[in-house]
This record gives sequence, structure tokens and C-alpha cells, in this order.
Amino acid sequence: MTDPNAIQPSELDQLPDRDPEETAEWQASLDAVTKAAGPHRAAYLMRRTLERAEGAGIALPKLLETDYVNSIPTSAEPAVPGDEAMEQRITAWNRWNAAAMVTRGSKYGVGGHIATFASAAWLYETGFNHFFKGKEADGSGDQLYIQGHASPGIYARAFLDGRLNEEQLDNFRREAGGNGLPSYPHPRRLPWLWEFPTVSMGLGPLSAIYQARFNRYLANRGIKDTAGSHVWAFLGDGEMDEPESTAALALAAREELDNLTFVINCNLQRLDGPVRANFKIVQELEAQFRGAGWNVVKTLWGTAWDELFRLDTTGALVRRLRQVPDAQIQTYQTRDAAYIRQDFFGGDPALVEMAKLLSDDKILECFHLSRGGHEARKVFAAYKAAVEHKGAPTVILAQTVKGHTLGEGFASKNANHQMKKLSVDEFKNMRDLLELPIKDSDFVDGVVPYGHPGADSPEVRYLQERRAALGGPAPARRVHPVAPLPAPAEKAFASFDKGSGSQNVATTMAFVRLVKDLVRDKETGKRWVPIVPDEARTFGMESLFPSLGIYSPKGQTYEPVDRDQLMYYKEAQNGQILNEGITEAGSMADFIAASTSYSTHGEAMIPFYIFYSMFGWQRTADQMWQLGDQLGRGFLVGATAGRTTLTGEGLQHADGHSPVIAATNPAALSYDPAFAYEVAAIVKDGLRRMYGEAAPGEDQNVFYYLTVYNEPMPQPAKPSVDRIDEGIVKGLYRFNTAESAGITPPANAPRIQLLGSGTAIHWALKAQQLLAEEWGVAADVWSATSWSELRRDALEADEALLRGEERVPFVRQALQGAEGPVLAVSDYMRQVPDQIAQWVEQDWSSLGADGFGLSDTREAARRHFGVDAESIVVAALAQLAKRGEVKATAVKEAREKYGL
Repeated sequence: MTDPNAIQPSELDQLPDRDPEETAEWQASLDAVTKAAGPHRAAYLMRRTLERAEGAGIALPKLLETDYVNSIPTSAEPAVPGDEAMEQRITAWNRWNAAAMVTRGSKYGVGGHIATFASAAWLYETGFNHFFKGKEADGSGDQLYIQGHASPGIYARAFLDGRLNEEQLDNFRREAGGNGLPSYPHPRRLPWLWEFPTVSMGLGPLSAIYQARFNRYLANRGIKDTAGSHVWAFLGDGEMDEPESTAALALAAREELDNLTFVINCNLQRLDGPVRANFKIVQELEAQFRGAGWNVVKTLWGTAWDELFRLDTTGALVRRLRQVPDAQIQTYQTRDAAYIRQDFFGGDPALVEMAKLLSDDKILECFHLSRGGHEARKVFAAYKAAVEHKGAPTVILAQTVKGHTLGEGFASKNANHQMKKLSVDEFKNMRDLLELPIKDSDFVDGVVPYGHPGADSPEVRYLQERRAALGGPAPARRVHPVAPLPAPAEKAFASFDKGSGSQNVATTMAFVRLVKDLVRDKETGKRWVPIVPDEARTFGMESLFPSLGIYSPKGQTYEPVDRDQLMYYKEAQNGQILNEGITEAGSMADFIAASTSYSTHGEAMIPFYIFYSMFGWQRTADQMWQLGDQLGRGFLVGATAGRTTLTGEGLQHADGHSPVIAATNPAALSYDPAFAYEVAAIVKDGLRRMYGEAAPGEDQNVFYYLTVYNEPMPQPAKPSVDRIDEGIVKGLYRFNTAESAGITPPANAPRIQLLGSGTAIHWALKAQQLLAEEWGVAADVWSATSWSELRRDALEADEALLRGEERVPFVRQALQGAEGPVLAVSDYMRQVPDQIAQWVEQDWSSLGADGFGLSDTREAARRHFGVDAESIVVAALAQLAKRGEVKATAVKEAREKYGL
């Protein structure tokens, strides 16, 4: 019989053995150890041998898992500088106030989370006291991605530090009055404290990786020295289930981002129960991160376990720890010593003997309390190892107990994520455990008091001195007082005003041409950050490769295959383009880092991220919301836009709804320009508003979404229309009338107003001709550059009316006096133009590409959706027939004439 474990000849062909006799000796030695000492001893020797090989630099596949013990043994732990007893008292106050804040708020039914910070308190406190750099030194400091559910603990520390008061703590999750605290890290709601929104699970780790990468980008391009900045991402072990959490691990390792540390709070619980009930999440994460190339530090057991490990002379304890599933570890947390003796120690004779040497108190101390993530010494050792490690990012897997110090009713209970308060008796027990000087009489009418040792207490002085030594308060968000960026030369924008003559130019190409001119600007050109997810050639951007270069921290270590071509693929360490590969999520994370550089680093950058419009908002709308929360600025460009312009690609490529999704984001200014000069005008105004001199009352913390098309068309010259730039920016202007279009309608001809956006305006212009020539109808054509901005303005007018202020919406002003009904059309679902219907005084109707897209020619697709010029004509005649301005039979005649 063939041994299934034997090396097969095919393998030997690929791995030639220069000394088969020596190989046989090694194999025989392994067999002998297995037979004499058992498979556990054999596995131990193999593991140690592989570790030695790895340490010696011998090229071997990575060892993906280590034993279920601390990476740093107690004997190798560095001393913690500072006063550990003082830090213990500070942490106790923070634990108390975090729990008090949520409990006091529970009477309002606003919710909150207690157990997460209780498990992670030392993970944060050790960082605040010894590692996290503030912004008062180099203006950047460290970037802290705080676990969202731990926010009460961060507020508690800010309260101890004097940055928050009791009224604000009492307004946790009650913001409407103007002096409240947001539930989670929300920069838009508390912009002086929070930098990064993290509570949408998975986006924190993804963003942290790209932030660390963007820090290097800024340095390599010579814009800012970010060598002193370290990115810390605090994550939950349950959060790591999200695909985004691990989507970019390989990028971080590939680019050697040793300025990045993940701290994963492994309390073994997610929202409903165990993270890996029948398995071990720490081991799974270790293998995943090691396999991706990260440095892994495991901080699992506290000092109480040292005695147990010293007694383990056979490896039985380590083997048992590796075997016990996470849910059983949780169960030990809630059971007595007799149960633990029987279940954990009882199955192995060596462990039975070990247990005889342990008191019940010792067993309970180990299994109930002693975790690596709950001891400053253990956490400090892990953090020091992380910041000193070079050549790869580090992940710290810190084991904790969810609900630690909150009492038996909380610790490790499956429901503790949803438990919002402690009873008075539970608080008193917690007080005694933490040794806090809070009296029973301080509980007035059963209300738990906040605790504070005093503004001039040793605890507060120590806390503030530590923060001063590290560069000021943290977390903190700063908008540095930098001068507005100078406006680029007018020539770059004005060149589009004359049109393209007979040349066909798509608006996508018009945007790319504009950017090519803007990046040449001496003042602001270097601040542009072009971002593209491996579709640069689709969007005609390959001409930027040799001039700007594609960013790579390694530069270009090869000769590109197209080196002899004008537009060759050029990578450079100081490259300006971020070509991210096929990842919309990664590209958005890039965009967020670049768009907030004005606050994170005091360096205003101008990102534009160009993507298939269908795959931008639909795939990453959650990140767009994160972008709005983080107060990002820049240009999102949805290219190959519309439901009917992308010929042949079909249902999953045809975008008929991204403007609808964009309209749901309060920070997004969404535009659907039809012509090149409109693109230029919108970008010009966006640069002014976001980076230059914003007008009074204008929010600079917005971002622009432009939909541009891959349909080459002749670009008209900019019409001589009164206040056209205002109309372009506000969302509507009259492009032409029937008369200015060279049409001579009959006297008293019925008239209709055709509103079109994006590529649809070309169908409206053709319909204008057909209506005049074949049906005697005069049509005026309007360019609706932004349906959503028209709606936003109208909503603001409605709100002003409620305050007693008279204000007419811009859309009503623009259409005032326009004769006849209004017919709106776009290459999107009708819901897009229908956003403004209620504010249009004229009779309203609309056409749109509702439903799923399909593969066909543009003409066939437009006929299918009923948005082509002939369909517009029929719809216009129907509107006029309802008003009695054309014969009813004209509608039927038109349908038959055009084959509808």
C-alpha cells in the first residue's frame, strides 16, 4: 500500500534531493521521536525547528500558528516607565465614569455600550500614557481609529482630563440640544475630538491601512515628513468577520507599512454570542495575518498564569489551551473552581496532578480575571514590540474578558453587548473592586454619581503631564490655520468655453483633459491626487502615466514592456497617481485619507477618484457616508455613466441610479453635466468652495460627485446666457430657446420646456428639432446640471418659510414665466428628475431609464427605455394634448410614425 504522506515522485521532480541518505535520516529521527515520545513531542520539535529556520533567514513557508501563549514571555517584558499604581487609579476612574454615563443615559432609552470598553480599558490607557502622539508637536501626531463601541471610555478620559464636563456626559447620545456627545466616533458631530468614524464595522481597519499608506505617499512625494506618525486601529475580534476588515492586509505587508498597528480586542464575543464558538478566533487571526505577511504579537494570559506555565513540564497545559474552544473559555469565566478542575484539568493525568498544586482561588484568578489585555505590563510590552518592529505592520491579538470589572452579571455573558446599565448594588461592588473613594451617600435618589478626583489631583496632573510629553491631547482633530489654496489659472477652465468644433469629445475625456491642465499648475498642481481602480485606460488617463507616475514605494524595479512607447507604464516612488488595482473599496479608502489630509496633516490635497459610476456608489456608499462624516473634500467622478451609454456591457454595468444614492448623502454635491464647459465650471467652483475662499454660510466640508459619459459628441461653445455660471452651479439654466436654436415656429405655436441632464440633453435637442419641423411645436431646452442641488435649495427655502422668511427656490425662479408644461429627461430612473417636481409651478412630467440595464446599442437601449428623441416627442405631445394645445390624435400619429 502506498503511504499517502510519502513524498511523491512528481514532487521530487520539482524539489530535487541532493542527499537522499541525509533526508532519510531526518525522517527516521522524526519517526523515532514520534514512537518514543509521542506525536506531541514530535510536533513540538518540528515547530521549534521551523522557528529556528525562520529566525535564521532560511527561506521556508511561514509558520502560520504558534502555541496559545503570549508571544513575549514574562521574563522578556520591559519595565513600564511611569507610575503603574497611578495609572491603575486613572483607569479605575475611567471605567467608572464610562459605566455611569451609559447607565444614567439609559433612563432616556438612548442606549449605549458598557462591556466593550470594560474589556479594552488597558489597551487604550497604556497607549494614552506611553505611546499615542498628539498633534501639538508636528501637527500630525498619531492617527487613532477607536473601536466605536468603546467611545464611552474615551469620553470618560476626556472628562478626567477636563476636556468634557458632567453636562456633556449626561447628554451622551442626546445631541439635539447642542451640547451632547455622539454615540460613536463621529467627526462631523464632534469635530474637535474625533478624527475617524469607525463604527460601521470593517471600515476602520480598511481605512487605517490606507491612511498609513497615504502617510508614506505624502512623505515620498516630499509634501510632508510623516515619519513620526503611527496609525493605531483598535478593532473587535467579531469585527474581523467583515470582508473589509481583512481586504487590504496583503497591501499593508507588501508595502512594509511598519507605521501601522492593529490592536484586536479578543474578548471572544461578538454581539450575540461567541465569535468562534467551536474554534479559536485568536489562532485563526494569527494564521490569517501571518499568511498575509504581518508581524503578530499575542498577548493572551496575565501574570497569574506564570505559575501554571512553570508547572507545565510536559506541554500538557499548552496542548489543552490549544484544544479548548472559545465558547468553553467563556464558560470557565462563569463557573466555579470545581467545574474548571473537572472540565479543563480532568482529562489529562499531567493536568490532574498540576491542579492538585493549585488552590481554588488561584484557579479562579487565572480563569476569571487574568488576561494579557487587562495588564499594563503585558500591553506595554506588546506595544513596544509593535513600534520597534521594522519592515512589516504589526497586529496585536490581546485576549480580554468582555464586561471585565462590571461584575458577575456582565462578564462573558452572551447578552452583555445589549446590557445598558448596572444596578446601584452592582455599582457599589464595582466601586469596592476598583477601590474608588465614592460614598454610599453619593448615590442620590438611586442615581449613580460621576467620579472625579479633582482638577488638581495627582491623577489628573499625571494624566496631563503624560499627554504633554507625548504632544498634547488625544484623540484630537485639528483644522490647521492654513491659507486657502490659490485658484488655478483661468486659462485651464476657459479653454472649454469655445467648444470642440466638429471634433467628438466625451465628457469623461473633457474632465481628464481639464485635470491634465490643472496638475501642471505651479501652485496647486502637486496637490492633486488622481485615484483610479485599474481602469485608467478605460477613462483615457494613460497619458498621465509618464508625466505624473504611478505611486509605488519601491519605485520601478523592472523595465516596463511598453517602455519604448510615449505613454508607457511608469511607476515611481514619488508618483502622483494612486492606481489601486481592482478594488473600489481600497480606492475609496485612499480618497478618504487624501480628502481629509487638510486636518490630519495640515496639508490640503485635492483627490479625484474616477470609477465606473455603477461600481462606485452602489458598492461603496457606506464609505461615502464615512467620507461625509469625516468631513472629506474632493471630487468623485462616476465615469461611463448612465443606463444607456455603455454599449454592450449589460445589466450589472448600466448605471441608472447612482445620482439617487448620491442624493441621500448630505455632504455630496451631485452633478450631471452635459457639456465640457459645464464640467469646467463645476470643477472651478468646487475648488473655490472646498479649497479657496468659500462664500459666507457655505459649508466647505463637502465633496462633489460628477457623472461623466463615454459617448463622444461635438461639444458646443458656452452660450451667451445671462448668469450662466450661476445656473450651472445651482443646477439649471436655459441652454436655448426654439428661436435661438434657429427654429422658426409658427405663430402661436404650442410651447414646451424640455429639461435634460447629462447625455440626455442631446436627445432633447433632437426632439426640439422634430417637434418644430414635424409637429409645429416650439420647445425650449434647459440643461439641468444638478437635480439634487435644485432640490437641496428648495428644501432650504421651505425651511426658511417655516421660520417666517420669504424665499423662492432657485428652480422656480429659473422657470418663472416659461411657457407651457415641463418635460424632464435623464439617462437615469425617473426618480432622479422627479426630485424637483413639487417645486415646479408648470405642469410636470418626466422620462427615465427605470428598471435593469441591458446589452445593446445605445439607440436600441434608449428606445427600449423610452428616452430617445422620438419618445420625448411623443411624451411632449401627450402633455400638450392634455392641455388641449395639440390634437389628441397627434399622439397616436406620432407613436405610429416613430414605431413606438
